[in-house]
Amino acid sequence: MKLLFVADPLESFKIYKDTTFAMMREAARRGHELWACHPADLVWRSGGRVVAQGARAISLTGDADRWFSVVSEGELALADTDAVVMRKDPPFDSEYFYATHLLQQAEREGAKVFNKPAALRDHPEKLSLLEFPQFSAPTLVTRSEAAIRTFHKEHGDIILKPLDGMGGTGIFRVGADGLNLGAIIETLNKGGAETVMVQRYLPAIKDGDKRVLVIGGQVVPFCLARIPQGGEVRGNLAAGGKGVAQPISARDREIAETLGPILAARGLLLVGLDVIGDSLTEINVTSPTCFQEITDQTGFDVAKMFIDALEAKI
Repeated sequence: MKLLFVADPLESFKIYKDTTFAMMREAARRGHELWACHPADLVWRSGGRVVAQGARAISLTGDADRWFSVVSEGELALADTDAVVMRKDPPFDSEYFYATHLLQQAEREGAKVFNKPAALRDHPEKLSLLEFPQFSAPTLVTRSEAAIRTFHKEHGDIILKPLDGMGGTGIFRVGADGLNLGAIIETLNKGGAETVMVQRYLPAIKDGDKRVLVIGGQVVPFCLARIPQGGEVRGNLAAGGKGVAQPISARDREIAETLGPILAARGLLLVGLDVIGDSLTEINVTSPTCFQEITDQTGFDVAKMFIDALEAKI
């Protein structure tokens, strides 16, 4: 199969932990042809097809420092591949949004894209949990300072975060004393111009913000608990959290087995659910990670499960 990965620049990969690299490595092990491009390389012209200009066919070298070599480079029509794997990291900004439309046009031309572009647009990672309130902690989505203050009075200890953040950026905790609440609201909602998510603080974060993976509607039996370090409230690995793989709990499985088939039917081949304690906090669909950490610590080959699912869809 010819696989095109739409991703951040390959030179930026930290291959010891990068999930896209793990996917590529497993695909290469099976003899699949690897291509890569950046969303900025996507082009459409009247009368033509969506192409990736400057797409690179690569081979994996096995060298940790120079992990790939370029076999060839040129224009590649997405419809001439067997699968396009969209792995561009957030933020889900305007350019990401435009890229999904180009990818959707490529679908009309015959390309198979995973995750499905329309599904990426329909499932913003923080707001998607609104569809499943039975699993989420008390949550507020608003631009209103007054509404946030009322929520704080009701719950006493809260987490505030921007809707377009990733890796724990822009997350604040405000305790019962309300210290700096006004300044934090001003920072996040920019005078009412931007929408903020507010959730009741979950003490179970001390045991980790669990990443539960669902592939092709099926639940990976291990999760990665990302445990805050050094007084941090954030467990995100990018914010210094420690990743500890563990079997999923009965509650994790309940959440994942409920959402998995629903999301898979919408074209989401890979989903990363964030669960703190018994509560769903986010549904990640753009570029879910943690493959390598789970595999390294448990021996369960997550990349194999993903490529199996990808092959089954082609």
